[in-house]
Amino acid sequence: MLFIRFYLNLKFHQAIIYDRIMLNKNEILIKIGLKIRRLRESKNVSIQDFADKLDMEYNNVIRIEKGRTNFTVGTLVKIANALEVDLKEII
Repeated sequence: MLFIRFYLNLKFHQAIIYDRIMLNKNEILIKIGLKIRRLRESKNVSIQDFADKLDMEYNNVIRIEKGRTNFTVGTLVKIANALEVDLKEII
């Protein structure tokens, strides 16, 4: 009985840690997306023009800016180049 209680307690704590990791990942995606949107808007570029410049679908740009999708480092580099900023300004 003690072993089962220990095992369940361990699994519970692992689930909490996993939730925190996922939360941090989602927070990071949202923050990066917000930076991208602010930079795009500061340059008076529409979402459609930005999507065309990135050779990307309009809806994908919206998902990135809202932090609803994962993206590769390559995509971040394309975005930085399209915005004419250093990558470090986005991340």
